[in-house]
Amino acid sequence: MRVLVITQGEYGRRILDNLRAHAPATWTVMAWEAPKVLPPVIDYPEEYVPAEMPPADLILSLGEHPGVAELLPDIAQRTGARAAIVPVDRVEWLPRGLMNQLSRWLADQGVYAVFPKPFCSLTEDAYNYGKHRVAYENSYIAEFARHFGQPAFRIACDDKRIAQLEVSRDAACGCARFVAGRLAGVHVDDAEQEAGMLHHHYPCLASMGIDPDFHDTVMHISGRIMKEAVEAEIAEEKTPALYFTPQGRAD
Repeated sequence: MRVLVITQGEYGRRILDNLRAHAPATWTVMAWEAPKVLPPVIDYPEEYVPAEMPPADLILSLGEHPGVAELLPDIAQRTGARAAIVPVDRVEWLPRGLMNQLSRWLADQGVYAVFPKPFCSLTEDAYNYGKHRVAYENSYIAEFARHFGQPAFRIACDDKRIAQLEVSRDAACGCARFVAGRLAGVHVDDAEQEAGMLHHHYPCLASMGIDPDFHDTVMHISGRIMKEAVEAEIAEEKTPALYFTPQGRAD
């Protein structure tokens, strides 16, 4: 799969670096840095987009200005992309009205787009959190979400402490790997809380402003997703038959 990552600042660069380090070998991860300064309204997007861009299957838009969204239809046309992931980790980067417009613009071009809020809510068939969950069907986005999106772990315990934490799906920013690398030795009763603290200290770059959908910050929703991913595995490990002991799995 050919993935074109659009960056504009630190938020996007961190995600790009994590994809380049951990994406499957069968992927081609390319990047284009959007202009850092864009006007409030872009009348002629072609003035800001290179005349030639590399072919891509999937666009990952990590702009930090609403103007980047206005460039995406031109970018999709020039790359031939058929799908796009446009995370909404900060509403000011992609206000709802512009998101709806962009969805229509891309659909008119035959480009399937999803708008996960936060980015780490993306799974292979849905995105967003709680009652705002949205189902989708797209093979390119699902392929991306098999590897990056809503964190997922496999945990092995020894005497009620985490002995091993394997990342089965990382957050796109790399936070799940960061958390997994620091939970070894933590007691299972403390793991969920510790995961939340580690998420905060990574740090998450999602918004700390109150989101109108969640009535909470997007950063807190992201932290909740991380804690729930650890909690789900801990719940499995608390079943006696699943505990690992120095002699092996307990009966």
